[in-house]
Amino acid sequence: MRLWLCLLLAAAQLAAPHGHMVHQQSPLFHVAKNNTKVDIVCEVKTSPANTRIYWLRRLQAPSTNSQYEFLAVWKPKEEPVYSQNVGPEELTVKQTSTQIILSLKSVKPADSGVYFCMTIGNPELTFGKGTQLNVVDVLPTTAKPTKKTTPKKRRCQPFPSPATPKGPLCGPLPLGLLVTGAVILLVSLAVSIHLYCLRRRAQLRFMKKFYK
Repeated sequence: MRLWLCLLLAAAQLAAPHGHMVHQQSPLFHVAKNNTKVDIVCEVKTSPANTRIYWLRRLQAPSTNSQYEFLAVWKPKEEPVYSQNVGPEELTVKQTSTQIILSLKSVKPADSGVYFCMTIGNPELTFGKGTQLNVVDVLPTTAKPTKKTTPKKRRCQPFPSPATPKGPLCGPLPLGLLVTGAVILLVSLAVSIHLYCLRRRAQLRFMKKFYK
């Protein structure tokens, strides 16, 4: 059994960069919090009904040294077979219609990696598109954009209002009253000066007549 798994992983190692990506996986990217459950879905539509679905995990970015870890294989009408390193306590595989779901019960940061579903055809291997899983202690939060506050412009008030007593009065009626008051004041001042001048002249004339 171990030799068979080694051959399978070796074949996956060679075929992964060139395998046909026909199986649909979702989500493609997922950030999960530590000790939470994660479901990865593989949609298999073109394979025969008796096709086995293998789940693999790549622990580092794709390169010539990429390592693939066998997790489980789902068999039609049979119980899933799990790797010696994992078991039903850590993950399960189940079928729903044409979907094969890999459920990670309680993920840890060490579970971060790229998860693939795979089928073995004749003669090639067919992979899913892969699911990038990142396990973190604290989920990232998006900062809300700060709203810029613009100072309010003071607006002229056409009429005085008890609810809004502040602000300059610049309507046509208040301006007309101010102009009329200023004109009346100037006229009154001019009349007062003229009367003062007449009274002064009368006093001077009276004094001249009195001292003659």
